[in-house]
Amino acid sequence: MAVTAGPLAGVRVVELAGIGPGPFAAMVLADLGADVVRVDRPGGGALAIDPAYDVTNRGKRSVVLDLKSADGPARVLDLVERADVLIEGFRPGVAERLGVGPADCHARNPKLVYGRMTGWGQEGPLAHTAGHDIAYIAVTGALGMIGDPDGPPAVPANLVGDYAGGSLYLVIGVLAALQHARTPGGAGQVVDAAIVDGTAHLTAMIHGMVAAGGWQDRRGANLLDGGCPFYGTYETSDGRYMAVGALEQHFYDTFVELLGIEDQAAARKDPARWGALREAVAARFRTRTRAEWTEVFEGTDACVAPVLSLREAPHHPHLAARATFTDIGGITQPAPAPRFSATPAAVTAGPALPGADTAAVARDWDVPGLTEPTTRTTEHTTAQATTRTGTERGEGA
Repeated sequence: MAVTAGPLAGVRVVELAGIGPGPFAAMVLADLGADVVRVDRPGGGALAIDPAYDVTNRGKRSVVLDLKSADGPARVLDLVERADVLIEGFRPGVAERLGVGPADCHARNPKLVYGRMTGWGQEGPLAHTAGHDIAYIAVTGALGMIGDPDGPPAVPANLVGDYAGGSLYLVIGVLAALQHARTPGGAGQVVDAAIVDGTAHLTAMIHGMVAAGGWQDRRGANLLDGGCPFYGTYETSDGRYMAVGALEQHFYDTFVELLGIEDQAAARKDPARWGALREAVAARFRTRTRAEWTEVFEGTDACVAPVLSLREAPHHPHLAARATFTDIGGITQPAPAPRFSATPAAVTAGPALPGADTAAVARDWDVPGLTEPTTRTTEHTTAQATTRTGTERGEGA
């Protein structure tokens, strides 16, 4: 059955299958209670991963439709007519050529929020160019901020671009547009969520600091990028790491006291002495294991924490107490966030398996045509070729 809990209960979402930020955005909506129907392609997607382990498809339902068949687009539009939101991540123009672009969808459902997830956006010199997270965060200045100043920029997985600058901005845009569509006189609209735009937006505070002279435009030279010795990571005697964020004076005082370097405390206010302070901090951390230092700082206001691996994180006492991680179908994964007092979110099911929910969706959404065999045609040959090249990176995001 459709999802019935969470603040988005009753909201219907059509997701045209892709990889990366689009599916993650749809997962967030499903976590919040939306009934997300993922339209999978015959033969599966581009990622070589067992669908049963694709956590970004949790809580969704799946139907398989061939957008290159004679009646594939019409069946998607039948779903669109009953939906509140559509999410797609094709390169610009591909959805239009397939017959499921904004004009086609709004002709059937003027209130629809049409969410578009790409890397470069719907227009601009690079709009039709392939890309990945690393390229998007590179041109926005975000990548150049991260890492050791004496080495190359550090790659932050695909968290900064795909998910922070991409997925979460798409979710913000979809929810804002949905609110507008539901106001008196409101209408549906297109949400153009580009990873470059979202990632650039994330750097707003830093741009302000640069303008004010409080941030140098190079990595490893600033308060929050590892340039200062009391905001960074340090190796312990067992080859693991502790993270230090003792920025404010009272936190810093607790930090140096517990670390045992009170004689170096005054160096905090003198950047010329930061090098010596860093060496003193590093030397002290190398005298004990991560577990020993964790015990020293646990429960204090020194702003120090152990650097944990993905497998270790769910067992941290605080995260365990809050149930920050959950186990669904034998897969440990993050629980929905944020939390709601009146309409708690929940993971209602594991990853949707392609086509497994066709009959249920056809019944619940009153789209009986979903269960009928598709009709193949050659009319979409050109669109098919364009789509395949345009989706190598998860539909052009």
